[in-house]
Amino acid sequence: MKNEKTGLQRLVAAAGFSIQGMVAGYRNEAAFRQEVWLLVVLVPVALWFGDSISESLLLISSLLALLIVELLNSAVEAVVDRTGEEYHELSGRAKDMGSAAVLLTLITVVLVWVALLTN
Repeated sequence: MKNEKTGLQRLVAAAGFSIQGMVAGYRNEAAFRQEVWLLVVLVPVALWFGDSISESLLLISSLLALLIVELLNSAVEAVVDRTGEEYHELSGRAKDMGSAAVLLTLITVVLVWVALLTN
């Protein structure tokens, strides 16, 4: 029988791994660092200019979505790079798709912010 953690121990361990992932993203990915600082600057703006709690949360959630997608893109890139340095069409496609996901999320952030703040 495996000595697996259960219940609260499992949740604490999972939270620790998540924190490690965010720290690794911040240390190793310039785009993630920039987006974290964008979040730090724009959360007070969202709280100030949002007409309701729902609007503020929508503004903040769009920024959090950008961080989430950036971390997933970085994870894809790390796995692809781990498999080898030589070019492979599927590796390039995976990296390009991850980058496209970040771009689409960034466009979504801009659209949400423009729509809510110019309303």
